[in-house]
Amino acid sequence: MYTNLLVPTDGSRLSDKAVTHALALAKALKARIAVLYATPVFTPEPLFDGSSALQGRMSKAEYAAETARGAEVVLKAAAKKAAAAKVACTTLHVVADAPWEAIIAAAKKQKCDMIVMASHGRRGVSALLLGSEAQKVLTHSKVPVLVVR
Repeated sequence: MYTNLLVPTDGSRLSDKAVTHALALAKALKARIAVLYATPVFTPEPLFDGSSALQGRMSKAEYAAETARGAEVVLKAAAKKAAAAKVACTTLHVVADAPWEAIIAAAKKQKCDMIVMASHGRRGVSALLLGSEAQKVLTHSKVPVLVVR
């Protein structure tokens, strides 16, 4: 049924829960997983959204090196969990303006037949203001999406 799962992660506890679910599903289905980490595109202006507050104080090269190190930590942890579960795993790091678009593009490029991802389950005004990557993936994906909360 499903043979190749894409699992986007940002390294958070909730994303780690999605990785764990994806690994259990992949093991049961004898499928493989591709774990994706998306980094925001470098912008020279300071952004104060928490994760990218340092962009304005770094050069483009410093930003690329720092985000690559962060991605490596998260992706290595996921790959280690996959190895322990005896599930074939590919790791991907992409730089993208819109994470949801990167997720859908990676699913297509990797020929994934399901996306397993976390959602904070925001509702109401917070969902409108903050948006939801999971909601955008659900809306635009051509492959099934399993949302983990």
